[in-house]
Amino acid sequence: MSGLDDVIAADTSLSEVDGLNGRLVICGRTLDDLAGRVSYEELLELLLSGLLDQPAEHIRAALGAARVRAFAELAHLDDGLLALSITGGLRALMARLPDDETAETALLLAAAPAVFVPALVRRKAGRSAIAPLAAYGYAEDMLAMLTGMAPTRAATLALDTYLVTVSDHGLNASTFAARVVASTRAGYASAVLAALGALKGPLHGGAPGPVLDMLDSVGTPDDAGRWLTAELAGGRRLMGFGHRIYRVRDPRADALKAALRRLGDAGGLDAERLALAEAVEREALALLRQKKPDRPLETNVEFFTALLLEALGFPRDAFTGVFAAGRIGGWLAHAHEQIANGRLIRPQSRYVGPKAA
Repeated sequence: MSGLDDVIAADTSLSEVDGLNGRLVICGRTLDDLAGRVSYEELLELLLSGLLDQPAEHIRAALGAARVRAFAELAHLDDGLLALSITGGLRALMARLPDDETAETALLLAAAPAVFVPALVRRKAGRSAIAPLAAYGYAEDMLAMLTGMAPTRAATLALDTYLVTVSDHGLNASTFAARVVASTRAGYASAVLAALGALKGPLHGGAPGPVLDMLDSVGTPDDAGRWLTAELAGGRRLMGFGHRIYRVRDPRADALKAALRRLGDAGGLDAERLALAEAVEREALALLRQKKPDRPLETNVEFFTALLLEALGFPRDAFTGVFAAGRIGGWLAHAHEQIANGRLIRPQSRYVGPKAA
């Protein structure tokens, strides 16, 4: 029972992760049909249909107004909060939001990471936070608040693709944490905070930054094979490869690789950086198949996440927060589904300690 592998803990209509065939379905649509084709607002229309019951254009307007509300909370962004990591600061700011089970609160919680993460990045760098523009879409506004400039359409599409791609992924650790807390009827904010707590751990969502550290260490495409061989010989993990569920290639990796290429075609990505990443991926996969033939170690979502978020201007310590900005749609959807259809989650444990006298 270690890790609860293969234990069914919920019935859901939100997402299906088919690890054997490398397929992700969200609300009845494959990731191939969603990534790069729908906006984050359109994705939320699918995920939160039982909670919001609004078309995407209304969700877009409501999220814009909610971002303006969230920005007011930055008045509480003091030196103590700025001393925290970006993930810690995000969690602290989210804890100030209302905690009930209303659609209004769900929208505010969904909007908040798009405001708080760019503000934390800027304030920690000694710059002023930038107010949201309610008329912008979610991804567009997040980039504008980060850079202070109107983003290109290519950059907006790239971030939208990322947010959609990571929006939901079955009962991963953070989503399960959200469902457990939601089952107690504690409120949406409490469920989201539990999810953020789980996301902070390095075993769940913590590898995109180290992927860039790996690329920096490799240096050039010609050095990829030598460097990766040395890492494997030293018993060290290659970041961005392997997944607990997928026995074949992670479909999210393909979606983000396509987004990166589109961004590169539009001039928004350093061609040498992409060439280095592709060389590292090619060499790593060949070495892993040779050295670990009994383990299915394919490219995962974190490998191309790192390159995409770097190209869009997010620093490495903000990657977890940007992930939360996408996954929060899934967290809220699972919390709502648990409240509507579930009951208090209370599994049993098996005692293996010493016998009482």
